[in-house]
Amino acid sequence: MIKVTTQALAAQPFFRGMASGELDALAAAASDVMFPAGHQVFEDGGHAARFWLIQSGCVTLDMLVPGEGRVIIDTIGIGQLLGVSWLFPPYRWAFGAVCLEPVEAFEFDAVAVRECCATDPALGFELSQRLIRVLATRLQSTRTRLTARSQGAALQ
Repeated sequence: MIKVTTQALAAQPFFRGMASGELDALAAAASDVMFPAGHQVFEDGGHAARFWLIQSGCVTLDMLVPGEGRVIIDTIGIGQLLGVSWLFPPYRWAFGAVCLEPVEAFEFDAVAVRECCATDPALGFELSQRLIRVLATRLQSTRTRLTARSQGAALQ
């Protein structure tokens, strides 16, 4: 694994504008990782001990729908955050994630990041605000997909 620098994180849109000290703490909890196409990054119900910021490639989020099997609910790509369940007890993934193509990402140790947030409330607040924006965007995206899906089913 390759060490992640503060400068590398500062260049990412998700972290843009964060204080240098906050980025230093996050960089210390991060590594650069690569996954091949088809790699299962995490499974629904598994322990959420890490999260990722995608640098290249894309990952699908899926869930098991009774009677339908696995259904893709979102696609996470370059510059986007993969994984938010690491922040909320009981730290269990709510979805599955599979690489559609080779992926390079910054991988963060969730325990280390939570500890940094506990000792530095400004970092905790800043990171929480950014995560809330991610969640709000994904919720709206899911709503749009579900609406389109139900309208498509009504037309059949």
